[in-house]
Amino acid sequence: MEDLDKEQLAMLRKVFDSFDHNKKGSIPSSMVRTIFTVMGHRVDDRQLRAIIAEVDADGSGELEFSEFVTLAAQFLVEEDAEEMQNELKEAFRLYDKEGNGYITTSVLREILHELDDKLTPDDLDGIIAEIDEDGSGTIDFDEFMEMMTGE
Repeated sequence: MEDLDKEQLAMLRKVFDSFDHNKKGSIPSSMVRTIFTVMGHRVDDRQLRAIIAEVDADGSGELEFSEFVTLAAQFLVEEDAEEMQNELKEAFRLYDKEGNGYITTSVLREILHELDDKLTPDDLDGIIAEIDEDGSGTIDFDEFMEMMTGE
């Protein structure tokens, strides 16, 4: 698929799977903006419509994994891994106001809602359930890092 290496494909699979709440092998095209935002890319409505129209080959309004990879490949840029981790640590620290080493799922819910105000409560619940795998009600840096990078 495209010219991506195995590591990039694995990362995209994790990102895709975390948004495929019903595990049906596709995600609604309405989730694309959220995914881009989580991956650190901002797109306006016009760009978003053009991108979706280009990659939603079957016109289903849903993106299958291969369509998602085509879409994401246009935006993947090699970034120094250490630099990205430092940026994510700084972002995490901003939300971990008390310095506990974790953020609560309610804080994560607010972050995700800020990233995409079109997310429904069910969407948010699904994303949070994927990220908070141990059901602790908190997200530590490793879980946060995995959400942001798919690693």
